[in-house]
Amino acid sequence: MTDSLSSLPLPSQPPATFQADFTKPDGRALTLYGLQPIEIEGELPNIGDPVDARPVLRWHPLRSEWVMYAAHRLNRTFLPPPDYNPLAPTRVGGHPTELPSGNYDLAVFDNRFPSLTLDAPTPPNPLERAGVGKCEVVVFSQNADGRLSDLTDDQMALLIDVWADRTTRLAATGKIHSVLAFENRGVEVGVTLHHPHGQIYAYDHIPPVQERMVAGAEAHRAKSGQAWLTDFVAAEREAAVRVVHDGGKAISIVPPFARYTYETWVMPTRAASLLSELDAAERRALAVTLKDTLLRLDALFGVRMPYLMTVHQAPVDAPHPDFPLHIEIYPYLRAPGRMKFLAGTEQGAGEFANDKFPEAAASELRGVTL
Repeated sequence: MTDSLSSLPLPSQPPATFQADFTKPDGRALTLYGLQPIEIEGELPNIGDPVDARPVLRWHPLRSEWVMYAAHRLNRTFLPPPDYNPLAPTRVGGHPTELPSGNYDLAVFDNRFPSLTLDAPTPPNPLERAGVGKCEVVVFSQNADGRLSDLTDDQMALLIDVWADRTTRLAATGKIHSVLAFENRGVEVGVTLHHPHGQIYAYDHIPPVQERMVAGAEAHRAKSGQAWLTDFVAAEREAAVRVVHDGGKAISIVPPFARYTYETWVMPTRAASLLSELDAAERRALAVTLKDTLLRLDALFGVRMPYLMTVHQAPVDAPHPDFPLHIEIYPYLRAPGRMKFLAGTEQGAGEFANDKFPEAAASELRGVTL
């Protein structure tokens, strides 16, 4: 059964963007997004029985952070054979998957094996509290062999719209304080499904990284009187040694404090705290600059670069106008065939050791042939 069989234009998006909301047979939510009206073929597939998710959180008193426990995730799908791809559209005579066949570009559905749920029960153990939050899967394409960077510019812009829409929806639940969209790419970083996809984790608290970003941005405002992102973009444009691609309304930079060898940040050039604050032209510029960055990383050594990409937006618990909206990409190859492993100083002290100055890394990325 579907919640909405019709394709409706998203009110905050360009008119050519469409969405359709459905309820999967096991009760999970599914939203299909497209540049054309959404059409599906047949009934929604039933991939299996509902999973009894009872995630909990435990507080780490010395690091001042929560640790998630979700024992049911041990049974999640792990590197299945090529003939069974749970993220591909279901085909006649094939295994049932998470998605129907039809006309759409991107899909978002509730993770079948979530680390957090909006209705997590209160645990009996006094050391624990309910793992309240939400985990969603974002399927970038129906093409199982493609890459995120293979999307057209229009589809990349649609993805920015989708991330903005999911953040707005999750904030509207009243239970979410922070939303993180991310992509793990490559078995080197623990990917269990090769189909191009990302995830969204929504937390009922502000995680430590975002909390420190809020504090840092507010401290910069108090010192300089301007938003950190405004000053950072101006300084990097003036220095002109770490900018990889300047698209006018969006820019990519190997930051002067990069922890990974080819770490690249993609950001709007106008200070904003949430994707929903960007206008259509700014979202498209961000999408095109993100695509340019990913293509450069793959071209750098002639292989698909394993990476972690994180989309940093302000917490949604209250306005945080100085939070710098940006995307961070952590490539895991520091040289051809050489992985960056987090070792003693990174894991034990939280301080990174980088083999190459950001200026040299940016020069190499600018020099690749696309």
